[in-house]
Amino acid sequence: MITRHRAMLGAVLLLLAAACGQQDPPGSGKGFTLRYEEPAAADRDHHRFLKDRAPAEAVLADLNGHLALPRGVEVVARSCDGGGTGYDPEEHRIELCYDDLAEERDLIGRSGSAHPDEDLSHIVRETLYHEAGHALLDALHRTLDDRAEEDAADRFAQVMLLRAGDPEGEQTLLAAARSYDAEAAADPAPDPADEHAPPATRAASHRCAVYGAGPARHPELAGPARADCSAVWTRTRDSWTRDLAPLLRH
Repeated sequence: MITRHRAMLGAVLLLLAAACGQQDPPGSGKGFTLRYEEPAAADRDHHRFLKDRAPAEAVLADLNGHLALPRGVEVVARSCDGGGTGYDPEEHRIELCYDDLAEERDLIGRSGSAHPDEDLSHIVRETLYHEAGHALLDALHRTLDDRAEEDAADRFAQVMLLRAGDPEGEQTLLAAARSYDAEAAADPAPDPADEHAPPATRAASHRCAVYGAGPARHPELAGPARADCSAVWTRTRDSWTRDLAPLLRH
């Protein structure tokens, strides 16, 4: 069943490629680009971590390889002084905050991870795919309320990370889920003003997507609460594939 779904999706992507044309030439100003700013003293280690591990470069190469944006989106890695990673629709810019990595590393420590650096790289990847989801909703002129947009951005991250059945994509979502679990445990009463779903809900959504996309690969995730996850994953994949049709390269 899973193999047939992948074959069908591959055929859809090939048909859409003919309508999308060739990749934009270098210097066209379109697509996702990355720039590092010099960090504040307290953020030097995480600036170095991002440069050495290069998770952002991997995500942007993946996005640019699959999507042809009508305009440029700059990803700026910088010290935000608590401002928080996010997408600015007026500037068409994603800010990736060095100081957020310190908070994530603390959550990873609370989760008891045996591989904290690897998990931190995974979380950066999941975060960037999420923020790219906001940028794509903007490019597609999709208007949603705040919570619906955040949920849609989470689902975009799931589609990008699970579309090829890549074990690393599965591990990325599971690492992010563990971080959300740790966040929920640290603060059982999330801020009601936060437009995101509660961390425990986001963790459950990522696990549902991983199980729904490959139940045979993850029997440890099986249970009554995930009985509908295959259907949920199919709707998520098909919805985003349909919405991205004007932007798909292949």
